[in-house]
Amino acid sequence: MIKPVPLYVGLKYVAARRRQQFISFINGFSLLGMALGVMALIVVSSVMNGFDRELKTRILSVVPHGFVEKTGGISDWRTARAELEGLPGVVAASPFVKGFGLLAANAHSQGVEFQGVLPADLGRVSVVGEHMLLGDLETLQPRSYSIVLGRLLALSLGVTPGDQVLLTLPDVTVTPAGIFPRTKRFTVTGVFSVGAQVDQSLALINIEDAARLVRMRGKVQGLQLKFADMNDAVGTVSRYADGLGEGFVGTDWSKTQGSLFAAVKMEKTVVMVMLMIIVAVAAFNIVSALVLMVADKRADIAVLRTLGLTSRQIMGVFVVQGSAIGVLGALAGAVLGILLALNISDIVRWFEELTGTYLFDPSVFFVSYLPSELRGDDVLVVLVAALLMSFAATLYPAWRASQVEPAEALRYE
Repeated sequence: MIKPVPLYVGLKYVAARRRQQFISFINGFSLLGMALGVMALIVVSSVMNGFDRELKTRILSVVPHGFVEKTGGISDWRTARAELEGLPGVVAASPFVKGFGLLAANAHSQGVEFQGVLPADLGRVSVVGEHMLLGDLETLQPRSYSIVLGRLLALSLGVTPGDQVLLTLPDVTVTPAGIFPRTKRFTVTGVFSVGAQVDQSLALINIEDAARLVRMRGKVQGLQLKFADMNDAVGTVSRYADGLGEGFVGTDWSKTQGSLFAAVKMEKTVVMVMLMIIVAVAAFNIVSALVLMVADKRADIAVLRTLGLTSRQIMGVFVVQGSAIGVLGALAGAVLGILLALNISDIVRWFEELTGTYLFDPSVFFVSYLPSELRGDDVLVVLVAALLMSFAATLYPAWRASQVEPAEALRYE
């Protein structure tokens, strides 16, 4: 024969009609289980990649890629900014003063991070100005004590532009009359919405007003940095800060927001491991199908042995047969998974329009649609894992087939 005997016979067994319908059913069930498992893994990994991309795009378009700060503040921040903007990868730098406090209005209160910014300069490092629902950042003028809130923060406090809010700082003022918490009343002049967590926790004020609140007049707390590629900021910001001199400290987004993205990555890993069980079940079905096949084909095995096939070749026949089921199932699942991953956003949108319901309520979820990002490395990992499990599942039944003795098998034929 021109073809290798184990490959030829194994593929013939796959294509041949079964005398026992139960064996055919198990083979088909194994192939279907493998296809569904691979499809589910590819679709879920793509959706998790999509959520990771959306979070990074939305959060890191508002939150700077890096911060350079100095203990006690930076007085000559313009010189430091010019030096930083001349470094490789840095697109822009903008001064800031930040702090934390309790914002209260209409008998509601919410913990917030307030950030003092230069309104005309903020657009160089953040896209908040492009996502203003009400008002404008230019209203944040010195000594005006104006404040711009995220949409969900304004909603929870029940305020709109023109309303006043009370900011209480985690600090006290000592007077002859006693100790009082430091508070300041602000007027809401704008509301922004970027579709990320900062909509619920960020408030913007003028940098001079913020410096007075934190007792840092004439100085800024640090500089916000924007990189051409946000991944370049990881590890680079601290090195750039060291180059500015003693007392400067650099922090990149992987430290300020890294826990969120690490949680998303961990969730993706756990979900994929759980879904891999579906593929493992399909592989166990291959074991069952081959064990029954070996019992059904004992006479054929004996004939092949008498014709000169070795134990290794008999083993190869059943390895080929079981692997073929795994390969066909994995490839079918990969094709279906890729097609579904590429179109799942449109499918969900069509379903929402058809039923009039929302899978992700925009008033509750930051990402109100089902994002998807298909990555070739994820598809490759899923396919390799499925094929390896399919191959491993064939070894024991194939070994059992190789141990069949021709005389014993043909005694009662």
